[in-house]
Amino acid sequence: MLLGSITLSVVICPGAKAQVNSNARTVALNARLMESLTVSLTGGTTVSFALLANRAANAGSTTSTIRTSWVLQPGRTGVTVWAWVPNGASALTDGAGDNIPAGVVTAAAAGSGSAGGVLNSVLSGGAGVPDFVTPVAATGVQIGQVRITPGSRTGDTTTTLTWNINTTGVPQLPAGTYTGTVNIQAQATP
Repeated sequence: MLLGSITLSVVICPGAKAQVNSNARTVALNARLMESLTVSLTGGTTVSFALLANRAANAGSTTSTIRTSWVLQPGRTGVTVWAWVPNGASALTDGAGDNIPAGVVTAAAAGSGSAGGVLNSVLSGGAGVPDFVTPVAATGVQIGQVRITPGSRTGDTTTTLTWNINTTGVPQLPAGTYTGTVNIQAQATP
């Protein structure tokens, strides 16, 4: 009988090795977006008036544009913008004791949900001047108002102010140069 030879070839692959993983560790991530409320002013940062005696319409030389921007936390219901006089009832003075009262200066507001008005229409030191520790005898007017919803916690609004001084309210105002300032400030309400 014939014995055949059979050659058996075995292909041996190098040993297959499985992937080895280490243990898993965690990193805690904490992020905080701070609440913010800002007011910026462009355009008429200085408004001049050529006053005429006993005249209701003495328009300012330019308008002032106020941009209010916010990033608010849940629970805030509104943003209100105020214009107020920092030195009590006088909006402008000549430095010699003659004053133009805040009650004859108007800021007509457009574009932000408020009409504006006479600077002494809202008492400040409360809602009109947020964040004051001690209320002052200043007066102010609401020049902007935005209702905040869950979809508008981040946003901005633009208000354009047109200025006027009604000199019929001060009929004995002497000739002179009068200066003063108006503050613009926003408040986010709970």
